[in-house]
Amino acid sequence: MTQQERMKWFTHDRFGLFIHWGLYAIPARGEWVRSKEHMPIEDYQQYFDEFNPEDYDPAAWAKAAKNAGMKYAVLTAKHHDGFCLFDSALTDYKSTNTPCKLDLVREYVDAFRAEGLKVGFYYSLLDWHHPDYPHHDGIHPMRESENHPDEGRNFDRYVDYLHGQVRELCSNYGKIDILFFDFSYGEYSGEKWRATELLKMAKELQPHIIVNNRLEGSGHGFSSIIAGEPTAYAGDYVSPEQMIPQEGVLNKKGEPVYWEANLTMNNNWGYAQFDKDFYPPEVFIRMLVECVSKGGNLLMNVGPDAMGNIPPESLQILQKVGEWMSRNQKSIYGCGPVNMPKPDYGRFTGDGGKKIYIHVTEHIVGPIPVKIKKEDIKRVRLLATGAELSAAGSWASANFPEYTFIRLDAEGLTSYPMPDKIDTVIMVELK
Repeated sequence: MTQQERMKWFTHDRFGLFIHWGLYAIPARGEWVRSKEHMPIEDYQQYFDEFNPEDYDPAAWAKAAKNAGMKYAVLTAKHHDGFCLFDSALTDYKSTNTPCKLDLVREYVDAFRAEGLKVGFYYSLLDWHHPDYPHHDGIHPMRESENHPDEGRNFDRYVDYLHGQVRELCSNYGKIDILFFDFSYGEYSGEKWRATELLKMAKELQPHIIVNNRLEGSGHGFSSIIAGEPTAYAGDYVSPEQMIPQEGVLNKKGEPVYWEANLTMNNNWGYAQFDKDFYPPEVFIRMLVECVSKGGNLLMNVGPDAMGNIPPESLQILQKVGEWMSRNQKSIYGCGPVNMPKPDYGRFTGDGGKKIYIHVTEHIVGPIPVKIKKEDIKRVRLLATGAELSAAGSWASANFPEYTFIRLDAEGLTSYPMPDKIDTVIMVELK
């Protein structure tokens, strides 16, 4: 199967849910809490001993994602702390050995598939629990501790463990759509993970799987995919984090590459009880449109709490995004860039054929200008309602014959409300 064939669903669906969840939901200070606070494993053990998310309902998570218009999800099967949400035969540090006693990954894949959503796994290449993982790598919680030297640690033994767990994830849970590795840094990159062997194994077990670029990069680096000569372990797409590329992503040959922006709703990936600095829903709608207009996807994160509940602020955002998507999803699914400059009032997306979607996010004076000749237009409709819109322009627009001017108001009005204050979508069908 070619890369283009494997990526076809990804470039159609455009919108997914990222789920960061684990023991760190109990201290509730973000997923890097051990590293930031130099927390010894002995102090972190209390969270393992009490982990019992009694409200965990992956069916509810899946419904929230589907109602938001998302088509796929990625769950942290193992984060940097080494705790596994799946029943790995290679470690005792897993959810089935906590009071929870559940294979949380199994529950997740069953629930999301039941809603028709594709499923993916995040897997951290780091592991702050494994005894053979280097403790003085600049990131490990015990990096400054003289009582935890690296002498005697066998990194090859850790990499065997890593490969074994990826084999389990690719073997024990049916068809997996995405592997999201995280992350390479410094000398710990590429073949340090035996990356060619790892990716070959994953694709033998899951021929349809797509993989991000972080076996050789991270959220701030795009790796050899951008060089135009990808390595055997480069992956299929780049994964910019906490930002949207200004002009999409091109390789050095000027060719577009597959990409997906990974964004949090507030300032943390994992649950942080005092972080209430959530973006408003309209920001995420516009972020999604921006990604699609530049040829990319959006993976939007939630961090469930220790009981297994997605925070109410996140659910409210998902609901509002879903309300907009229910009316305007045709401008997202199967869409990508349009070969026209970005307009001052919003953005363009297109289906690659005869339909162009005008996203109007800024109220402007007069009708909406679009640089298409009027004789090339078959029809103009408000996407949310199907209502016909006039492309007649006005007497003032006669000085700009290269543009068609689309009216959102009744003929003759100069002051009118936007049909959708967040993003009014106009469908232009060409002849």
